[in-house]
Amino acid sequence: MKQRWYAVVALLLVSAFGLSACNTVQGMGKDVERGGEKVQDAAERTKQKM
Repeated sequence: MKQRWYAVVALLLVSAFGLSACNTVQGMGKDVERGGEKVQDAAERTKQKM
């Protein structure tokens, strides 16, 4: 019975960490995307000045 309890607790912990990692990766992707947009904007401004 104890083995089953440990398996349930382990599964819950893995699920919690997995769900939090998804949010972290999604947030990081948005940050990288915004950074890329800023680089593109700066390149366009520089190109227009030339």
